[in-house]
Amino acid sequence: MSTTVMATSSNYWEDLRKQARQLENELDLKLVSFSKLCTSYRSSGHDQQPRDSRSESFGPFQDNMLKAMTSEVEQLLTKLSAVNDKMAEYTNTPGALSHNAALMHTLQRHRDILQDYAHEFQKTKSNFLTLREREDLLGSVHRDIESYKSSSGVNNRRTEIFLKEHEHLRNSNSLIDNAISIAMATKENITFQRGMLKSIQTRVTTLANRFPAINNLIQKINLRKRRDSLILGGVIGICTILLLLYTFH
Repeated sequence: MSTTVMATSSNYWEDLRKQARQLENELDLKLVSFSKLCTSYRSSGHDQQPRDSRSESFGPFQDNMLKAMTSEVEQLLTKLSAVNDKMAEYTNTPGALSHNAALMHTLQRHRDILQDYAHEFQKTKSNFLTLREREDLLGSVHRDIESYKSSSGVNNRRTEIFLKEHEHLRNSNSLIDNAISIAMATKENITFQRGMLKSIQTRVTTLANRFPAINNLIQKINLRKRRDSLILGGVIGICTILLLLYTFH
């Protein structure tokens, strides 16, 4: 009886693994197709055709394909998550306790695969939504500009002047930012050099305070040099006066 139960449990586990592998293979193919479809949308969104003609030619069809494929991928992720949950429930049954370590390892591997697929799907979907919002915004701005030109009669020359002026202002802002960056770097260098000079001055003062005898000796040497200079000057002056007196008499 126990052998039959174990065989049945083993078959149940193998069926769950087959379902998981099949769903993983389907998810892999669907995600590749989904990524290619998003890439084709990105490529078509950056060609040279106007936005309106693009949306009329392939926009609705491609949007429907994206919605359908998104729904299919989400359903496959839900099914694979349910299979993983059943595998987790099976690992807690009494018949699976003897092989619990191997079963848990297999279950963790399938969970990691599910997490990778879910992360890849969400990343691709998020990038696509961001791109489509950007394309819609640019298309809306383009349509507004065209509508404004047609309704108000603004000529191309004035528009070009405004665009050039805007470009000049943006370049001026860039130059100002560069000048501010250079000024900040110069200020940092000057502050660093000032700190170094203060450090050197502090060290010199510290050395002078540590060796007062050297200061006294230097002062005595300076005083003696001054005294010798005065004596030598006095002797030279007296000799000069005597020489002048002798010359005139």
